[in-house]
Amino acid sequence: MEVKGKRFEGKVAIVTASTQGIGFSIAERLGLEGAAVVISSRRQKNVDEAVEKLKGEGIETLGLACHVSNAQQRKDLIEKTIQKYGKIDVIVSNAAANPSVDGILETKESVLDKLWEINVKATILLLQDGAPHLKEGSSVVFISSIAAFQPPRGLSMYGVTKTALLGLTKALAAEMAPNTRVNCVAPGFVQTRFADFLTTDKSRRKALEERTLLGRLGTTQDMAAAAAYLASDDASYITGETLVVAGGMPSRL
Repeated sequence: MEVKGKRFEGKVAIVTASTQGIGFSIAERLGLEGAAVVISSRRQKNVDEAVEKLKGEGIETLGLACHVSNAQQRKDLIEKTIQKYGKIDVIVSNAAANPSVDGILETKESVLDKLWEINVKATILLLQDGAPHLKEGSSVVFISSIAAFQPPRGLSMYGVTKTALLGLTKALAAEMAPNTRVNCVAPGFVQTRFADFLTTDKSRRKALEERTLLGRLGTTQDMAAAAAYLASDDASYITGETLVVAGGMPSRL
């Protein structure tokens, strides 16, 4: 990834679920622009591999195993960041689960609980731990989805949890102002392992591409560029907003 600017020189950024896909690309982008990045995911092996890749690009990196629904691991993520770097400037909440393709009325209660816990509640609890360390000029970025605006069949309950993040963005922007800006990226369809079931089937992929004005799926780098913009001082007068990064796919007026 070629990056010209250094908007995050001297800054410290935490990115959750950041050992592959969109999360990894966001951590990489922030790191290439000068940030010390703290990456995490559930499996230590994935964390170690991602740390090696980022360090190979000259990025200052701390990697921690963190399942976002585990209270102790969330606390450790914040505390170990402070122990090593002394501060936090940016938190990007990217962790999400989509364990079901059932309709909402067919979704088991245990699955509903998991969706809310990982996609919404864990984000709030992470910020409860992290917010005391966020000082003037800090920034929070949530990763939502285009599915937040019109939850599609097969992604309906996942979409509803992502809709909740749009509201959370507005509510926390008010609560955390003026020191911390809170914004959101709503990615369109991106070819990642997370979205494999949508993008590997050729006819389904073609249908998705045809629904975008730019005629292609998004890349993880597209999402990283948007998250980096919102987290940077270039967006210093933007808070409470959601940036749709979906190649012109219909989202809202």
